[in-house]
Amino acid sequence: MKKEDSVKETKPLNFAVIGCGMLARSQHIPNIAKSEKTALHTCCDLSDEALAECRDKHGALHISKDYKSVIHDPEVDAICIATTEKMRLPLIREAALAGKPVYCEKPLARTLEEMFEIQSIVNEAKIPFCVGHNRRSSPAMLDAHRIFRSHMENPKPCAWRFDREGDERPPRADDGTAAMSVRINDDWYSWKSWVFDKEQAPHGPMLFEMTHFTDLCNWFLDSEPVEVMAMEQGMLNHGILVRYKNGEIATLLMCANGTFGYPKELYEMFGNGGAVVVDHMLEVRTVGIEGAPARKIYPMLNDLHPQIGTEGGLFGWLAKKAAACQETVETADQMKQFTAEPNKGHAHAIDRFVDEIQGNGPVVCSVDDAVRATLVAFAAIRSAKEGRAVKLAELR
Repeated sequence: MKKEDSVKETKPLNFAVIGCGMLARSQHIPNIAKSEKTALHTCCDLSDEALAECRDKHGALHISKDYKSVIHDPEVDAICIATTEKMRLPLIREAALAGKPVYCEKPLARTLEEMFEIQSIVNEAKIPFCVGHNRRSSPAMLDAHRIFRSHMENPKPCAWRFDREGDERPPRADDGTAAMSVRINDDWYSWKSWVFDKEQAPHGPMLFEMTHFTDLCNWFLDSEPVEVMAMEQGMLNHGILVRYKNGEIATLLMCANGTFGYPKELYEMFGNGGAVVVDHMLEVRTVGIEGAPARKIYPMLNDLHPQIGTEGGLFGWLAKKAAACQETVETADQMKQFTAEPNKGHAHAIDRFVDEIQGNGPVVCSVDDAVRATLVAFAAIRSAKEGRAVKLAELR
């Protein structure tokens, strides 16, 4: 490698963010501005107010309302798309024409037709492409995935595992096959109005939220999903069962009649006599896996109560949350309840994508990964509507 090539690879990449709504201004824009691997070159939106905040608060070097000129600007190295789904196809098509890497928020598209067209465009253009299934980049999830996949691919016997029949135990073809459980606790009172707009979100949370979790099931189980059965109660409660090619099973429960006073996400992975559990990305616990740490806790973000819950992990978070909720009551300021959030991987996802672009890291979440996760969500939508199991092959 030439010296100048090495220098070029380590230079921060100029990112343009197209679509500067709440998610972009709370995550992508500040994360890009703060990272040593990226520079906030341009912010593009139709809102003067949003653009002013991007420039004045986050230090965007340029602001624009013309996405085509932004994408084709020779100074822009990569594009972050955080618009609504209906705008993603034309933006991705333009970025592919320009040969620019793209980080795109999920879900990839509103319809199967748009999704497959995006997949075709990206694969034909061969541009680096990452979909914002950010939990793949959460430090807790990365550790849990590494431990679980290692255990599934190279299981180490657990010395205390109860083996009642010993040598008399009959062989089973499905011995060791993995299973995964996902529980999501949400409170729909917090949802933005566009969620209920059938024009913007025709499928509700079964698409815009579900793809996060179907992607994680695909990632952890490392198998091809083949069939989905789903039940729903309105748009707030969903139960989904996914069957995989090699016999793996995933179950997902999404409840939006829950509470922010309790952790949102619980993931449990089982296989080969072992378990890996991720509690709200605050801690990872393992059982029955030789050499794996029994428990590891992870730093929280924006901790406004560092003197409370100093033990960290799940119980530390619960103590901090209880104090924050009490402050909310005392001050009548509902935003006081948000403290000590888990690291869901938003900033890490952008940094890891830069590594992928520069050839210094693995693929983070490809367009094919995103299509697979979105297909499971669309199959769940059809299953719940028609009251039957839906094979993914029906959607292709």
